[in-house]
Amino acid sequence: MEKPGSPPGHGEGQGLEVAPQREWFEKNYYEVLGVSETAAPKDITRAYRKLAREFHPDANPGNAAAEEKFKEISAAYDVVGDETKRSEYDEVRRQGSMGGMGFGGGRGGGGFNPGAGGFNYEGADLGDLLGGMFGGGRRGRQSQSRGRAPQRGNDLESTIHLSFRDAYTGMETALHLTSDLPCGTCSGSGAKPGTRPTTCQHCRGTGVSDDNQGMFSFSSPCPVCGGAGSVITSPCGTCRGTGVEKRAREVKVRIPAGVDDGQRIKLKGRGGAGRNGGEIGDLYVIVHVDRDEIFGRDGKNLTINVPVTFAEATLGTKLTVPTLDGNPVTLKIPAGTPTGKVFRVKGRGVATKKVTGDLLVTVQVDVPTKITSEQRDALEAMAAAFPAAPRDYLGV
Repeated sequence: MEKPGSPPGHGEGQGLEVAPQREWFEKNYYEVLGVSETAAPKDITRAYRKLAREFHPDANPGNAAAEEKFKEISAAYDVVGDETKRSEYDEVRRQGSMGGMGFGGGRGGGGFNPGAGGFNYEGADLGDLLGGMFGGGRRGRQSQSRGRAPQRGNDLESTIHLSFRDAYTGMETALHLTSDLPCGTCSGSGAKPGTRPTTCQHCRGTGVSDDNQGMFSFSSPCPVCGGAGSVITSPCGTCRGTGVEKRAREVKVRIPAGVDDGQRIKLKGRGGAGRNGGEIGDLYVIVHVDRDEIFGRDGKNLTINVPVTFAEATLGTKLTVPTLDGNPVTLKIPAGTPTGKVFRVKGRGVATKKVTGDLLVTVQVDVPTKITSEQRDALEAMAAAFPAAPRDYLGV
């Protein structure tokens, strides 16, 4: 069943930027997802999918609070759902708890303020502080750079709507996004065509200014080049020296067979363009699967309800049951089958690379709402032939 106004297999709107790492100290992403800090990856994914389905904007139209909650859930899973980011996140929070580190956002900015049990470096970037504390290695210096320093592109999110059957078979489709791309005029350099950046004379190309304060050494971006190590004397007129511009684009997406509602697909390097030669961000596609009129889903198993007459349930019969792969199966219903009885057809459920589910067929005895006089006479004769009362055990 297609969603009105939303063609199947097409993404919606613009990419949604994911929260930056500076929030790592302030937010407990494990609490956001409702899991413990030692939770296994599969438990984190299961918790995310449950919450994503509950707070998805499509399930809460016009609910701004649900939309914000969905963004918060997605941001949390972007970090703790990724093995590398989770490791870094845990380490950053561990270092903070050990020293009582606090990151203030006071208007005074830039001050080093010793406090009880730790210190507060107001206005500091996370990379600046940790880089200065633990040796100011190459990684720390690269992460702290602002201005024209290489900056990783934004991670983006987009939602795609699929029919139940397209999710079962998998498909290739396209997303239409508007996001940062390398500037078409300067090819991402930020410099006017025919020119190029020159070495910064203030920091001599290092991009870093060091400030020694006793036992601590703080590194900050060069105030002249912004940490790039070079300056643009003739900026590009199109991107104004940033090296990126917003443009519409089409992204091809391969949806794997068996994708589930709320599942998040990562497309590495398909997010926003990096600035000043920085790494391209990632694109996360959140799948929304529409309901089907006949089939349902329980994990990797497909479900279907098949009506039978009272005579078929009592005497037994053979049923022809449809399947999503287009090859019906014949199911033998034994005599005396009660309504609600579930029969399992092996290997006819959702197929993924790792496992194939089953088809669960639930038999439901169909009770007619209108009968002819001949049918009524037949039923009354049958009732007379079965004098035993099935409710005698109730004792009333």
